[in-house]
Amino acid sequence: MGLWHGDDLDLTAYFARIGFTGRPEPTPATLRDMHRAHTTSIPFENLEIMLGRDVPLDLDSLQRKLVRSARGGYCFEHAALFAAALERIGFRFTALTARVTLGGDPVTRPATHALLVVEFDDGARFLCDVGFGRGPLEPIELVAGPEHDQSGWRFRLSASPTDDLFRTESWILWQHDGEWIDRHTFTLNPQFPIDFHVGNHFVHTSSSSPFTKRPFVQRFTESEHRTLDGTTLTTTTPDGGRAVHESSPEDLPQLLADVFAIELDATDSSTLAATESARQAAATA
Repeated sequence: MGLWHGDDLDLTAYFARIGFTGRPEPTPATLRDMHRAHTTSIPFENLEIMLGRDVPLDLDSLQRKLVRSARGGYCFEHAALFAAALERIGFRFTALTARVTLGGDPVTRPATHALLVVEFDDGARFLCDVGFGRGPLEPIELVAGPEHDQSGWRFRLSASPTDDLFRTESWILWQHDGEWIDRHTFTLNPQFPIDFHVGNHFVHTSSSSPFTKRPFVQRFTESEHRTLDGTTLTTTTPDGGRAVHESSPEDLPQLLADVFAIELDATDSSTLAATESARQAAATA
């Protein structure tokens, strides 16, 4: 039994969920196509937290929610599911965690973003970041410097062989949004499922976590990135286009279905609308 329980993954159902029709073999081409398919098919969302429920990372729960239901998840869920698929196919990889900075000081940011690095026999290593909600579309080779243009979305990596802060090799993933923004910083210190569980606990229970405060949903494709923050829907495009639409708590279930392909039952729909309405009322009181 592997660390990520890949043998228990319903690979056929997972491939159907993400629309992957290639060969399940541990090659760079398969990795690229799986990464693009996963990133553009399963949305990012924190709705279980808003509905007052736990966010388990066991494979049965991940398959039930992200594969067999019209739902999504956040980084730990995405990365753990992707890790199970990679393990099942035979890829060699290391799980990592990153500190989301977005221009902030990494010292003040917990390591609560989940990543994977896949390594091939020729020594090439590729960063897989399927759970950020905003790309990249494809794996990025772990080489500092080159800019990666992926259907107009731009990324690059920088590195410090001996970082003064972390005392080890550290990396920064940059994304271009009108200007280059440092998205997150990470080291190559291996993480294991238990480490994902610890980070996941903070993300879905701590009052310091942004995901315990309001609905936050993302859907990313080659042509656009859509974000729902509370009841504010923002759509951006690779050329810098930006459109903002304000909605209401009562409209959230339909908006989730129409824009993010997320389906909630009647009870969850009512709970989400009521919870967000109460949050907004408290914020303006």
